[in-house]
Amino acid sequence: MNISFIVTLVGADRPGLVNALAECAAANGANWLDSSMAHLAGKFAGIVRLDVAEANADRLEAALRALSSTGLSLSIERGTAAAGAAGGELIRMELLAHDRPGIVRDISSVLAQHGASIERMDSACESASFSGEAMFRAELEVRVPASVSAGEVQAALESLANELMVDLKLETGA
Repeated sequence: MNISFIVTLVGADRPGLVNALAECAAANGANWLDSSMAHLAGKFAGIVRLDVAEANADRLEAALRALSSTGLSLSIERGTAAAGAAGGELIRMELLAHDRPGIVRDISSVLAQHGASIERMDSACESASFSGEAMFRAELEVRVPASVSAGEVQAALESLANELMVDLKLETGA
């Protein structure tokens, strides 16, 4: 049986951080499955899912924890690698709005009210091309439970979008 590791790490950004993590994983027989990494405010932040044989799990965890001596802050969560696929429909959406506090709260509140789960979210603040105003942009993948139609969630988000001047592009699938 394999063990799934979810590793989150934050540290001062410098060359070789990803390589150090990849070397550690490979040296302990782990397979690198998924990851998301970014440079944020001068820091390196990442989340990685590794899959490793149960016999190597303790050795891998010890090796990962040793990386903290290089200045990385690490969190490691174990789970079973054979997690079942989530039910329901996956909705992909993009939104763009004038930046202001509370946008993510308002959108996540609508999603939570419909029992939807955010599977992926990437967001950034950027300047509008003509006016230079601060704009909030996000791309999300949201899992809607089978008991709720994607249309219901779409309507609720579009209603919110009118209130917040958010442009939504919704695509359903998977």
